Amino acid sequence: MAEKKVMQFRDAIKQAMVDEMRLDEDVFLIGEDVGIFGGDFGTTVGMLEEFGKERVIDTPISEAAINGLAAGAASNGMRPIVDMTFMDFTTIAMDAIVNQAAPMRYMLGGQVQVPMVVRFANGAGTGASSQHIKTLESWFTLIPGLKVVAPSNPNDAYGLLRAAIRDNNPVMYLEPKTHFGMKGEVDASDDNIATIGKGKIVREGKDITIVSWGKAFVLAEQAAEELEKEGIDVELVDIMSLKPLDDELIFESVKKTGKLVVVHDSFKTSGFGGEIVARVVESEAFDFLDAPIRRVASADTNVPSASNLEKAVQPSVEQVKEAVLKTVNKQ
Repeated sequence: MAEKKVMQFRDAIKQAMVDEMRLDEDVFLIGEDVGIFGGDFGTTVGMLEEFGKERVIDTPISEAAINGLAAGAASNGMRPIVDMTFMDFTTIAMDAIVNQAAPMRYMLGGQVQVPMVVRFANGAGTGASSQHIKTLESWFTLIPGLKVVAPSNPNDAYGLLRAAIRDNNPVMYLEPKTHFGMKGEVDASDDNIATIGKGKIVREGKDITIVSWGKAFVLAEQAAEELEKEGIDVELVDIMSLKPLDDELIFESVKKTGKLVVVHDSFKTSGFGGEIVARVVESEAFDFLDAPIRRVASADTNVPSASNLEKAVQPSVEQVKEAVLKTVNKQ
């Protein structure tokens, strides 16, 4: 394995794109402010200078056109990376993604592939209010033909993005806005190319399983560390990929611990945590449960811009701990 370097989350994303674009001339980047400005979150700084305006393409403000172009280019052998900035803006691009890119390979009998990546900055925590904070991953997991991945740290951000760019299907790639400045060791080499559809056990434990991903996984980690001091041994599962989902990893962990808490950043109602709960209930892992499953998620409300109110409607470490304690104590 190559020597790891400490990088910010945003730099790991950029490095993954740069490495793939150096290897494959069919890979290109398209989006608003990705060129001279260097991306709204600093993820594309310097890329225009290296790759030129034909491969780092600044666009007008039209998410529908950007993703329509990407779907068309992908179906003709290119590998576009779309920088959508805020995930909320996907509402404008849903036709291109859901009705064009997603079913194209199926509808044409596998004769056409659609290798495109759509990068979304998602989640609250920056005071951006209700039009710039949504985490809509469950929308995309509903659609056949799309893959959905959500890294929780810089190293996985690098590995998952390189895997997404190489995949021959449309991949929705979630980037927590609060994580862009997160630092961590990154293996920026060919040794670190993730397998989409595979999660990992980050922390082994025997008392309870916490399943999480993306931004919320940090809350789960902090809660697990604090619960250890109270004598509770938490097993932490980072699913990394929502679709396809590593069902067996979750099932085996639940069989081991007999208890489950699911933590995610999106709204609770119809959030992807409910899908995980349903799959556990429908599996043989259900017979190993000895307490009700609990979910920790955002409140079902529009998110305020005031920092104190924004914090109040978001999941917290304390909420995760409370859910674990209630589950372990079978309350």
